[in-house]
This record gives sequence, structure tokens and C-alpha cells, in this order.
Amino acid sequence: MPESDPQTTRAYTIGQLAALAGVSVRTLHHYDQIGLLVPSRTPNGYRRYTRAEVDRLQLILLYREMDMPLERIARCLDAPDTVPLLREQRARLVAQRDTLDQLIATVTATIAEKEGGPVMEDQEKFEGFKRRLVEENERDYGAEARDKYGDDAVDASNAKLMGMTPEQYAATQDLSAQIAEGLRAAMVGGDPASPEAQHVCDLHRRWLCAFWKDGAYSKQAHAGLAEMYVADERFKAHYDAIAPGAAQFLHDALLIYCAS
Repeated sequence: MPESDPQTTRAYTIGQLAALAGVSVRTLHHYDQIGLLVPSRTPNGYRRYTRAEVDRLQLILLYREMDMPLERIARCLDAPDTVPLLREQRARLVAQRDTLDQLIATVTATIAEKEGGPVMEDQEKFEGFKRRLVEENERDYGAEARDKYGDDAVDASNAKLMGMTPEQYAATQDLSAQIAEGLRAAMVGGDPASPEAQHVCDLHRRWLCAFWKDGAYSKQAHAGLAEMYVADERFKAHYDAIAPGAAQFLHDALLIYCAS
């Protein structure tokens, strides 16, 4: 009879698997309790993790790196095909690597310039920072944006950001500051239909158009984004950090603006 593969027959204790994977025993206990990673048991009740549980834990940790909540991870683990999600994770890791490579290149070129080497182009000085912003946007909002607007629109928006001159990018930052200041001022009156509130909405439109694919803006799309400002806790927290209740106020003002 052929010898069995020790990789497929080996079983780990909970302590051994925790050390192997770099997680805590407490984490594995939690995964067991919620049914995410349930090991077999020995006759005396000790947990034993086989190759199947090792593979499952690897996927759990990969999905956690994608900032997935455990509830979604459980659904993904039971999906008939996990390859698309793994491809998504690979693309994200490649993007992170590219961003780090760009930042390293920027630091290296800056050192060389300060030591009397070639003078950097202004565009070159900010390339890594813009790439980092694209990466953060993809991590925080990419899945929702791609579902809502499609890959082409998101890819075009990322390319538009990467192609901005320092002056163009500074203009978007100025618009963002104007929106925050105007929103706080408009909220004092409490009327989302006021001229002040509607001016904020127009600033918001201009800010969106600076990032969105050329020709992609519509009031319908703008209103759809406004709904996310109150439905998605991440957007809500961003605007409520400007002033308590700002997300709801901006939402209401934008719906008026987009209906006009």
C-alpha cells in the first residue's frame, strides 16, 4: 500500500495550530464557538485540527486581511468557488506592494536630490501619496463602489486621481475644506433647502466631478451617493465628524439639490 501523505494525516492541538498560524488560542476558541472553525474532538475532549481545518483557517485569515466581517467570511467559506475572492485578495496585495515600491522610490529619489543628485519633478514627489490614497479608497469603499458603479467607472476614477497635477489635487483639497466649512455654517440655520445648504451641494458636485470619470456625473448618481451617507456607517461617521448630524443634513440637502 502507498504511504499516506503526512501533510494530510497530521493533526494539530489548538496550541500547535495557534503557534503555526500566528494567532492566539483565544481566537481559535472564538472561531470554534461561533461555528467558523470547528475541529474534531478526541475521546477525552481535546480539540484536533486536521488538514481541512488548517486550509479553512488559512482562508479565514486571508479574508480577514480584506477587512471582511466574520459573518461574511462564514458565507464565503461555504461558497462553491473561493477562487474569485482569492484573486481579489491577490490584486489587493499586489496594489499594496506597488504602493510601497512607489513610496520607497520617492524616498530614495528625495535622498538623492538632497545629496546633490537629480532634481525631482513636482509630479514625481507626490506619486506615492496619491497611489496610497487610491489604495485606501479601494480598501475602504472599493467593493461597494464597483458593485454600484462598475469596474470601468472606478478604474477611470483611480486613473484620474493618479493623473492629477499637484495644483489639481490641491484644488480638490480646497473644495473639501470649503464643503466642511459651508456644511457647518448651513447647519446653523437648520434648513437643507437654504441657499447656503444648496451652495454646499454644488461644491460637493464639483468635488465629485474632479474624481469621477468624465461624463459619469448625473443627479441620479449623486442622489444615490447621498443615500449611502446615511445608510453606510463609514460615510456617516466621516461627515458626522464635521458636525453631529452633518451626514443626515447633507443627505437631505443633496436630495433637494438633485431633484431640482
